[in-house]
Amino acid sequence: MSLNQSVYPKESEEQNSTVVDPKQSEEPFQNLCLASQEVLRKAQQSGRSKCLQCGGSRMFYCYTCYVPVENVPIEQIPLVKLPLKIDIIKHPNETDGKSTAIHAKLLAPEFVNIYTYPCIPEYEDHQVALVFPGPESVSIQDISFHLQKRIQSKVRGKNDDPDKQSFKRKKTEEQEGCDLKESRGTTLKKIIFIDSTWNQTNKIFTDERLQGLLQVELKTRKTCFWRHQKGKPDTFLSTIEAIYYFLVGYHTDVLKEKYEGQYDNLLFFYSFMYQLIKNAKCSGERHGKLRKFSPNKDSRNSASTVS
Repeated sequence: MSLNQSVYPKESEEQNSTVVDPKQSEEPFQNLCLASQEVLRKAQQSGRSKCLQCGGSRMFYCYTCYVPVENVPIEQIPLVKLPLKIDIIKHPNETDGKSTAIHAKLLAPEFVNIYTYPCIPEYEDHQVALVFPGPESVSIQDISFHLQKRIQSKVRGKNDDPDKQSFKRKKTEEQEGCDLKESRGTTLKKIIFIDSTWNQTNKIFTDERLQGLLQVELKTRKTCFWRHQKGKPDTFLSTIEAIYYFLVGYHTDVLKEKYEGQYDNLLFFYSFMYQLIKNAKCSGERHGKLRKFSPNKDSRNSASTVS
């Protein structure tokens, strides 16, 4: 897969949480609550290692099996508990070895599933949303409101069924009031991200299986991704950045809870690779040349787009 970068139109309100704001600091990840990355430093020094499942030679983790490699003990990798399930739909032309979407699967395996298009699950539940910018997209802050509207619409649709008897068709104002009360504070069960370069997202986004879902847009933020999409602005996020920013906003604006770094470890691999590449560039510049760095030498990374 590839590191997908995606554009997320702005949300009007500021999040009341402390999150990484890329490119506003020389060390954008320094304030994160991250687990020790010593295991990654040791693995980087010892070089590529074997995947215990497929036998492939990889750096840090196997992007095919979604597991750490032999010299990265799984018990030393943090596990992140998420407030909802995540589905990632990957474009078939995206390169597995360079996709940050795999970071989410490695760090939150019980909550994340990755599908390669045209494989897409059937989504019927009204509590499922797609992160994608567009004219019908809503901000994270407005998710609960729009979920409530969908619940109400669904209830009214059932009550208006002409095949039902009239006494079952109509609800009293008191009953409708109860429905509204129950829908308050409605949360998502699942959020969907698209893992693809921006130019390739349309085929997935327009798939009929994703139509009718609530669409959510992210506040504009700048990416720290080291492979810039040609001709695209630096507000195109990598997939793991998009997932991280969404979850922080969802935690504060939908769950109404204080953010205290609960999802920071989703950037465990990403922040480490960022620093490795930054150091490699600085070293190359000091020696008068830049050596191209790739954490997974045989991977074919691509900047991911929409998530």
